[in-house]
This record gives sequence, structure tokens and C-alpha cells, in this order.
Amino acid sequence: MSTAQELWDDVDAYFTTLLAPPDEVLAATLRDSEAAGLPPINVAPNQGKLLQLLARIQGARRILEIGTLGGYSTIWLGRALPADGRLITLEYEATHAEVARRNLDRAGLSRITEVRVGPALESLPKLAEEQQEPFDLVFIDADKVNNPHYVEWAVKLTRPGGLIILDNVVRGGQVTDAGSEDPGVRGTRAALELMASHPRLSGTAVQTVGTKGYDGFALARVTD
Repeated sequence: MSTAQELWDDVDAYFTTLLAPPDEVLAATLRDSEAAGLPPINVAPNQGKLLQLLARIQGARRILEIGTLGGYSTIWLGRALPADGRLITLEYEATHAEVARRNLDRAGLSRITEVRVGPALESLPKLAEEQQEPFDLVFIDADKVNNPHYVEWAVKLTRPGGLIILDNVVRGGQVTDAGSEDPGVRGTRAALELMASHPRLSGTAVQTVGTKGYDGFALARVTD
């Protein structure tokens, strides 16, 4: 009999083959990220397709991503943008950012994407100071301890009606442990509690299983 993880992998493989088949650009992105020593923590292909669909449903023209890694999710999101769209992605590690830039260039997205390097909590205030147009969608997938700060900044930088997506909120089920000393769990709980109490957010969270194990994501709409 298959284990639960084997079953989840099989179902994800079926969904991905049918609904999010790989292409050479995305495959090369994963290969080059692995070759550069980046951790294998990219979103799964069917999750990348979900991000793309959410961006298209949202009619997004401007997207902010917090946590670039090798640019795999960036490519999924960037492909949802119109020709005059813009995606800014924030990455802490300079080596990761360089890999991402090469991957985005190969994907034909370098004209509409920008990778900014440094701590996101330094880059986000600079974005606010630039007084650019607000974002339509924000995808948060970075260090979990700072999740509540990222959500706060996302609200400030996103238009009314905008969508905020917070990844990895289940933490293998540990998110229910109010006494956890794990910084990622504590940061995630604080972010979810902020979503629940913030006067300008209406959100929910969903558990998922698949090739990435047991996890989930939260969605929140920025209200008027």
C-alpha cells in the first residue's frame, strides 16, 4: 500500500501533467537553480499555475513578490501580466537574485520584471517612498518570522480590491501550536492573526497536500 506522501505525489503528478505541463523554460529554471545550490523550495508546478490564474483573475498589471529564490514563481506570475505590466520581486541573497535574473531573461520577462536585492524590510519602505502605482497582487514567500511585517507592508502598497497571498502557513500542522518557539510558526501565526483583525483585510487560509508535503496558503483581499 502507498504511503500518504506517495499518494500525494501521484495526484500532484497527474494534475501537473494534465493541467500544468512543464515547458523548457521552467524546467531550465529548476535545473539552473539546483546547479547553483539554491534550496529546492520552489512552489510546485500546479501551485505556480494557481498563482498565474489568480493573477489573471485579478486582472493584475502590477505584482509584488517578496522572496524570489531562483525566479520560478516569478516566471509563473510574470506570464500572467500584460505587455505593459510590471513585476517587482525582492530577494535577500545576491547570489539567488543573479540566478533569478538569468532565468527571467531566458523566459523573456526581463523587460517587465525587476529583482531588488537586500532585506525586504529595507526594500519595502523604499518602494513606498517612490510613490509608484499601487500593486494589484502581492505574493509573500520569504522568511516566515517577518510575515506580519510583510503583510502590513502589502496592505500599504496594494490598491483597494488587491490580493495578498501568503505561502507556507500550515508549517506541517505546527501552526496550531500557540506555545511554539519556532520563529517561523510564531511569525506565521502573527500574520494570520493580523489578517483576521486588520480592518482593511478579508481573508481565509487553505490546507494543501502534495509534492511539498503538508502545508497551505492564506488569501486576503484588501478592502476599500
